[in-house]
Amino acid sequence: MLWRGRRQSDNIEDARGQGRGGGMFGRGGGLPGGIRIGRGASGGGMSGIIILVVVFFALKACGIDPMQILAGGDPSTQAPGGGSVTRTNSGSDDEMKQFVSTVLAETEDTWKGIFQSEGQTYVEPKLTLFSGQIRSACGFASAASGPFYCPGDSKVYLDTTFFQQLDKQFGASGDFAQAYVIAHEVGHHVQNLIGVLPKFNQMRRTMGEAEANQMSMRVELQADCFAGVWGHFTAQKGLLEEGDVEEALNAAQKIGDDTLQRRTQGYVVPESFNHGTSAQRQTWFARGFKTGKLADCDTFNNNI
Repeated sequence: MLWRGRRQSDNIEDARGQGRGGGMFGRGGGLPGGIRIGRGASGGGMSGIIILVVVFFALKACGIDPMQILAGGDPSTQAPGGGSVTRTNSGSDDEMKQFVSTVLAETEDTWKGIFQSEGQTYVEPKLTLFSGQIRSACGFASAASGPFYCPGDSKVYLDTTFFQQLDKQFGASGDFAQAYVIAHEVGHHVQNLIGVLPKFNQMRRTMGEAEANQMSMRVELQADCFAGVWGHFTAQKGLLEEGDVEEALNAAQKIGDDTLQRRTQGYVVPESFNHGTSAQRQTWFARGFKTGKLADCDTFNNNI
C-alpha cells in the first residue's frame, strides 16, 4: 500500500506505555513488577524505610530507575547501566503510528464522501493506541482481546503488537493486511452511526446464545464488507500495490472462526461461531471491494 507521504489523521490517541502502573489501573493498583507499598512504608516506620532503601538499591543495581516506577512509568524503557532504550512502538513519530494515522485518515476521507453522497455527516472516530492493558467505556481490556471498537466512546482500540501476532503467529503479513484490520474496526463505527450496532445490542438482550452468535456473525461480516468498500475507493486512488488485495483476503482467511478453532482446539463448533468462517469473511470483504456499495453489504437480509 502506497501510504507514505499522505495525510495523517489527528484522531489518534497514543496511550502506549501506560498499560503498566499509572492511571490505567485506577487507585490502589500495584506498582510495576509486583512491588507494592504496604502499610509499613506508608506508616513511616523504620522497618518500612529499610525495606524501601533495600528495594531502591536493588532496582538501581538492575539498571531500573525507581523514580520512574513511582511516577507510573515502565521500567522496561531503561537499559542496563541506566541508559534509555528507544521504544520502537511509543515515539510520537514512529513508523507504526504514522501508518495507522495514515490508514485512519484514508478511512475518514472515504466515509466522509460516502456519507455526504447520502446527505449525511460522517462523525470521525478516535483511535487509541495502547500496549498491554487499557480501560475503555466498554470496560477493561488487554492486548489478548485484539483490536476492538467501543460504541460507548466511539473509539477504536489497537495494540499494535497484534500486527506482529498476525504476521508471525497467523501467517498474515503485509501492510494491507494490517490496513484491513483497521478498516474492519472503523466499519463497526460506521455501523454504530447508521444504527446497526445499537439495534443489535438491544436485540441481543432477548436472544439465546446460539441466536446471538448468528446475529454477531452478520454484524462482523458486514464490517468486513465495509472494509472492502473502503478498499474499493482506496484502489481507485491508485494506492494499492500488487498483492495488497491478496494480503487482506489472506488475513480474512487466517482469522475465520473455523480456522482459528482448528488451530487452537483441533475441531470446529459451528454453533459457537460469532465472526464468520474464513470463506465467509473473504467473500464479504471481496464483495465490498468489488462494488464499493453499502447496499451490497446487507448481511441481515441475505444468506451469509
